[in-house]
Amino acid sequence: MNPGRDAERVAVGVDMEGRTAGPAVPGAPTPLVGRRDALAALRDALGTSGRDGFRFLALAGDPGVGKTRLLGELATMAADLGRVTMWGRAAEFEQMMPFSPLVDALDDHLETRRQEIADTLGPATARLLATVFPALAPHHAGDHRERTHFGESAEPYQDRSGTGHGAEQNATEQNATERHGTERHGTDRSGLARYRLHRAVRQMVDTLSGPRGLVLILDDVHWADESSLEFLDHITRHPPAGPVLLAVAFRPAQAPPRLATLPLGAGVRGHEITVGPLAPDEAEELLGPRFSKGRGRTLYEASGGNPFYLEALARMEEGALGAPGALPPTVLAALQVELGELSTGALLVAQGAAVAADEFDPDIAAVAAEIPRDATLDALDELAQRDIVRAHGGRFRFRHPLVRRAVYESAAAGWRVGAHARIAARLAAVGAPAVAQAGHLERSGSFGDRRAVEVLVEAARAVAAHAPATSAHWLQAAVRLMPDDSGTRDSRMELLLELSRAQGVSGRLAEGRDTARELLRILPADDYPRRGRAARLCALMERQLDRPHEARALLLDELGRMPNPRAAAAVPLRMRLVAESLMRVDFDAAQAVLDLMPDAAEGWEPGLAVAVAALRPMPAYAAGRSAEAVRYAETAGRLMAAAPDDHLAEWLDAISWLCWAEMNLGRHGEALRHFDRAAGVADATGQSYILTNLLAGKARTLVMTGRLADALATAEESEEEARLLDSGQQLVFALTQRCLAASWAGDDEAAILAGEEAVRRGVGGGEVWGAMARHARGQALINTGRLEEGAEAVLDACDRFSAPRLDRGTLLLSCETLAQVSAELGRPEQATAWADRAAAMDDPHLPAFSGLVPLARAHALRARKPARSAAAAREAAGLLAAAERRLDAGRALLAAGLAHLEAGERARAREDLKAAAAAFDACGARNLKARTDRELRRLGVRVAGAPPGKGGAPFGLSPRELEVALLVADGLTNQQVAQRLFLSVRTVETHLSRVFAKLDVSSRVGVATALSRPS
Repeated sequence: MNPGRDAERVAVGVDMEGRTAGPAVPGAPTPLVGRRDALAALRDALGTSGRDGFRFLALAGDPGVGKTRLLGELATMAADLGRVTMWGRAAEFEQMMPFSPLVDALDDHLETRRQEIADTLGPATARLLATVFPALAPHHAGDHRERTHFGESAEPYQDRSGTGHGAEQNATEQNATERHGTERHGTDRSGLARYRLHRAVRQMVDTLSGPRGLVLILDDVHWADESSLEFLDHITRHPPAGPVLLAVAFRPAQAPPRLATLPLGAGVRGHEITVGPLAPDEAEELLGPRFSKGRGRTLYEASGGNPFYLEALARMEEGALGAPGALPPTVLAALQVELGELSTGALLVAQGAAVAADEFDPDIAAVAAEIPRDATLDALDELAQRDIVRAHGGRFRFRHPLVRRAVYESAAAGWRVGAHARIAARLAAVGAPAVAQAGHLERSGSFGDRRAVEVLVEAARAVAAHAPATSAHWLQAAVRLMPDDSGTRDSRMELLLELSRAQGVSGRLAEGRDTARELLRILPADDYPRRGRAARLCALMERQLDRPHEARALLLDELGRMPNPRAAAAVPLRMRLVAESLMRVDFDAAQAVLDLMPDAAEGWEPGLAVAVAALRPMPAYAAGRSAEAVRYAETAGRLMAAAPDDHLAEWLDAISWLCWAEMNLGRHGEALRHFDRAAGVADATGQSYILTNLLAGKARTLVMTGRLADALATAEESEEEARLLDSGQQLVFALTQRCLAASWAGDDEAAILAGEEAVRRGVGGGEVWGAMARHARGQALINTGRLEEGAEAVLDACDRFSAPRLDRGTLLLSCETLAQVSAELGRPEQATAWADRAAAMDDPHLPAFSGLVPLARAHALRARKPARSAAAAREAAGLLAAAERRLDAGRALLAAGLAHLEAGERARAREDLKAAAAAFDACGARNLKARTDRELRRLGVRVAGAPPGKGGAPFGLSPRELEVALLVADGLTNQQVAQRLFLSVRTVETHLSRVFAKLDVSSRVGVATALSRPS
């Protein structure tokens, strides 16, 4: 639907049951006045999106300033170019409806493309999309046209924007759809479910764009629900591949921070247009000759140049004007004059419609107003003739959201409550889903209304997977209606715990923390099990909010309240204390608490013994007791294998430490298996604050085993989850792994950006994850060729090996890396010192890391004793391959090949370099593969043309490197390239050095020559 197009704004009479269409609306929109700069920006965005792909356009301005009018012009321009246009808008009184502007924009179009969506995206993705878009829900024969209780023929009930779209129609099919969605997706309440849904919607938008392109317009998104804003944030950072222009309009004063920063987040693909008031001469042109100059000036001063206000005031009689400058009262008076001219019946129907929905059916307005249907239709004729509402097919909309607000507020407050109650009752009578009823029940439910509480809770649980913010909102409404008496107290406390989790999952960690603290305040002092659950949850959220000291203080305080601190109810709190100590790298404190905990005891909850066992390996590993740590990990693994998922769900924060410990111990297969299982349980139970950590650990393990494509995908999921959660700590974890994965995969720009954001977050000071971020950035810098800067960053992350916080494996890897850097910088003595340090750190109980020791020695020997260097490197390759460290094994083979070459052993060099190239190719390490191929060419080995890089770039170049190379080939200087691509000159120089290496050239002319030949 597109309320901005003239064809939908000039006539409102519709043929309903033989009724005669009314005349054209008085005051239909006049030609657009002014806005030349804005129109030019619209044309530019349309053209650019058609040529270069996705563009994001934001129109920001005060209410009534003309944003919707400009969007209408955009739709007209798009139609002239043959672009498909889809239009939706958010509504003020339906702000909690999940994905409401997207459903409004897309659902009607999806009706005719259901099969195409399923065929293109696959049935699983189509089922996921059907949980949001009613048009994609399964249809059944015989259900297409049913009679409602009003006697009119209608489609089955489909709730598309609150209650107004078919609200009085049969709900059988929608209920079936909800049940189907629950079976398929209802158990997944984590942010990962939302990320998957966002990705599916993005893919669907790409499909809908087709070759001609798509213009997707979303109006009034300052009223959009949190899920819609999360999707907008997602699509600006992960744009579709096709020619898509996404245009949104919002009011800056009412825009949440996430919305206001979207144009900036879109980078060069984004643009914001500020829509301001009209100039005096433009206002005069808009008013036309029917007003004198004096009258026009008075109207202009009263309206402030706002077109909507100006038109509203122009409808008034001369004497109705208030004092100039009193804008809100003046405009309100203007709208009240319009409403005052309506008949009693028309006003009542308008008020009922304003209560019902942004876009409403006549029948739902009749229910709210308690007026017969025929009288309602007569009233709508009058409302349409006076341009209060405008027709859209068989439904109606107010001509502007400000008009709806004025009509809504013109009704008495008590009458509005009754109208919401009447709508809710009728929806319940026709079997509408709880989600459709919830918005009206929260406005009309009375304290102690058990049915209202039940429906609100049902609705909250129905949308928890894809709209946790809405779920939390409705749970809060249910809590407000639930009395705190002996009959409901237990249920109320359980509901508060559920609310706290929902707030945390939706990214409102502070609210979730506060709800958990409120629960602790009202729980009986001797209800130790529930107090322990609430305190653990609260401490977890304090941790995600980067408030570890508060988390620790809360746990200690709650333990101090227990008469027996070693009782079963105290164990979960002690476990959380162990986790806090591990994060602070206070392994002695963690071990001290663990030493006081038995492996199992009578009265423990199911799964608690697994959780305690899962915590034991990490402190032992950190203390250097590697053999003991391996035994602990084996024991915990056996217990975990024997436990069902529901026994693990409560203790995933402890089990995550087992997964990370196994990775640090080099038990990669066990680590991946346990990461996957724990992530699956977290995914199904909505524990986003743990899921991000698990995904980050899995990504790190995948990097270590050389599965770089899988690592990148997993790190991206972890990052999306963390951004939805709005947790700085978890985002740093995720960005750290994406930095490493992207760097080894050869995407230097993405790696540096991720590493710099992780470090810039400034959280995790004094804790292990802050050091991990600095280390990843240092490694990425070294991989780009910035050796000195990268080595310094790695040293800093390792605390210069004075009480370092990083794990032993990462420290050993750092020694090997620093030995390589020193050797490449011509500092053999330093390389030898780092190799000696690596040897001193070797642990026979950690065979997965032992191969790094001879590799460090190979770096140190290469300049002076290349043959011995080659032998050490080959030894390293064998050890690393046996440990399934495929990427590091490839690096060792490359070092062996280069050392053989230094020693003049060309045949052996070719053998090792070919093996290294195969390893890098299997891992997806583009830069290392390109470097190895270059060495093979120098040996006279014919190497096949490099496969396209990410995004199809030839010669193994990344997309950004190809952009730089093409501009250099066109003769641009580094400064000009930097300006063209919005990069720093230093970044361009880094890209160019990688281009030289991959193309095996040494000059800018060589770049142009290489690009002119087939890849």
